Amino acid sequence: MSDRATERRPLADVRRGPMAEATEFKDLVVAYAKQETVEPLRNLGHDLAFGIAGALCIATGLLFGLLALLRGLQELTVFNDPSEVAGGRFSWVPYTIVAVVGALVSAFFFARLARFLRRT
Repeated sequence: MSDRATERRPLADVRRGPMAEATEFKDLVVAYAKQETVEPLRNLGHDLAFGIAGALCIATGLLFGLLALLRGLQELTVFNDPSEVAGGRFSWVPYTIVAVVGALVSAFFFARLARFLRRT
C-alpha cells in the first residue's frame, strides 16, 4: 500500500495547477537572483576592503617617496647653496622636478587603468 502512495505523490505534484506552478517559478527566480546578486555583493565588499587598503598603502608610499626625492634634491645638489636657494633664483627647481616625476607616475597609473578597463 505504501508503494502505491509514493507512486501517486509525484503524479499529484505534476497535476497541481497554474497557481502552484507560478509560485514555484517565483521562488525559483528569487532564489536565483539572490544567488547571482546578493552573494557576489558580499564577496565584493571583502575584495573592496583589501583594494582600498592597498590603494592607501601605495598612495602613502608614493607620497613619502616623492618627499624623499624632494629632500634629496634640496640637500644633495647644487641647489643647497644658501646664497642661491635663500635668494630664490633656483629654489623652484627641486619642486618642479618632483612635480614632473609625480605627474609621470600618475600618468603611468592612469594609462595602466585605462588599458585594464579596455580589456574588461
